[in-house]
Amino acid sequence: MRPRYRVSRAAIDLIKGFEGYRRQSAQLPDGRWTIGHGHTLTAREGAEVSDDDAEALLLYDLIAVTHVVNETIFAPLTQSQFDALTSFAFNIGLDNFRRSQVLKRLNEGDVIQAACAMELWRAAEVGGERIVVDALVRRRAAEKALFLSPPVAAPSSVLRPLVDPDALRLIPVVAPAAIVTSLEGDIVELSREGQDEPVPPAAEPEAGPVRAAAEAVTQRLQTIFPDPQEPEFEPEPEPELEREPEPVEPEPEPELVEPEPEAQPVEPEPEPIFRMEPPGMAEPAAVRDFIPARQPPRRRSREPGTGVYVAVGVVGLVLFGFAIFWGLNARTQPGAADSPIVVAGAAGLIGVTLVVVAVFHLLEQLSRAADRD
Repeated sequence: MRPRYRVSRAAIDLIKGFEGYRRQSAQLPDGRWTIGHGHTLTAREGAEVSDDDAEALLLYDLIAVTHVVNETIFAPLTQSQFDALTSFAFNIGLDNFRRSQVLKRLNEGDVIQAACAMELWRAAEVGGERIVVDALVRRRAAEKALFLSPPVAAPSSVLRPLVDPDALRLIPVVAPAAIVTSLEGDIVELSREGQDEPVPPAAEPEAGPVRAAAEAVTQRLQTIFPDPQEPEFEPEPEPELEREPEPVEPEPEPELVEPEPEAQPVEPEPEPIFRMEPPGMAEPAAVRDFIPARQPPRRRSREPGTGVYVAVGVVGLVLFGFAIFWGLNARTQPGAADSPIVVAGAAGLIGVTLVVVAVFHLLEQLSRAADRD
């Protein structure tokens, strides 16, 4: 089980020295109220606290800070390191502390890099300008010194310091601004050292009919004239390569076998009687009636079988299914002579015609077979 640390007097004095003491409540630029040593949770207009009450409010605010530091840090700490981290997290905010490089480096076991990462939080936004503030530079230096307070022997005769080029990035190009915060009055005012007038807060554009009209015109112009740097049409995401299902052909209907008519016995034709008659003598009528006339042979009608019409119907169904599939999935290309809808319509019409013809002839054959029975 990990040990849980509690804030000591060193952290309390460090925070009180940099937060200052405000006896009466004052309003912040964002509308909240502050009192004591930076307390904002229960501050209200017209409130007043003593020095002891202000310290009690500070201890109340540090409850949440110490809880977060204990829960998010998994590396072993000393009391000095815990006090420095508590002051650091109280100043930058708990959300910023959770995603800071200080916490990341410390959990990785890099104590020195975690201490150096505190120097990244030295800037603030004053009057709409992001600048390096001297008070934050001093506070980070004090927290870093407290964090590295355990004595480590480094005799000068053995270790001669040299210039570290990487540390040049820690030196600001512009001198840090000296910001003075008023601890009296009903409104918190910031002023730079050497300036009598307070630094105005970041001015927000006034909301009114003129601004609304300007925004409407801007949006309309952006709609008509899009930014040339951005493509007008966003590329469509490439579809995943999926294997298209093969069209399932309908199972052919069973062939209707026409029952063959029963073979009837064929009576032998009587042989004709040849008689020699003298020329010029007519054949008697009785003999003419008795001799049957030779009938011409019957010709069997050559009609297509049932299988042909079934095949025609299947072809028609395939064409009709292809027409539906093509009409739904094909895309019309600009400049193309034939539209997919025209091709699909023609194929569907041919398919329906073939199916109708096949069904008609099958029904006709069935009716003939029923009549013969």
